[in-house]
Amino acid sequence: MTNPTPENGLDRTSQLEEEGEIAADYLEELLDIADLDGDIDIDVRHGRAAVEIVAEDKGSLKHLVGRDGEVLEALQDLTRLAVQARTGERSRLMLDVAGFRAQRRTELTEIAEKAVAQVKESGSEVALDPLNAFERKVVHDVVAAAGLASDSRGVEPQRYVVVQPASE
Repeated sequence: MTNPTPENGLDRTSQLEEEGEIAADYLEELLDIADLDGDIDIDVRHGRAAVEIVAEDKGSLKHLVGRDGEVLEALQDLTRLAVQARTGERSRLMLDVAGFRAQRRTELTEIAEKAVAQVKESGSEVALDPLNAFERKVVHDVVAAAGLASDSRGVEPQRYVVVQPASE
């Protein structure tokens, strides 16, 4: 397989679409092996391939999410490795299962907005509970959009976000 690059005529969007297709093939095989029903949706969002496993009965996919998304994180890592094995390039694709990440993004946005309001009111920094990389990114984006600063502290798996007043 030819690595998709601008030199051989494939633009970045085409490369990301190809990553999504490779991921979908990998995930369809996994669903077959696990005897799970589900469809694969592929998209390109925010400069990344976005792949979601969906099913009419969302509960049937709960084992692919796991407690607090732990299985989903591992499945995303495996899917990224499958894509890298085929393309030779590191993948940053995002995987969602049954809307778990979309729901979690909404929850995290609310948490971040409350922290932003608290920092604006008190003028003091606010530390959040430990979050995984996806979750921290969502919080950092909300904080930046509100005009405040944030950084990640600690070491995995106890890495957390601190929301700070805007620097003067």
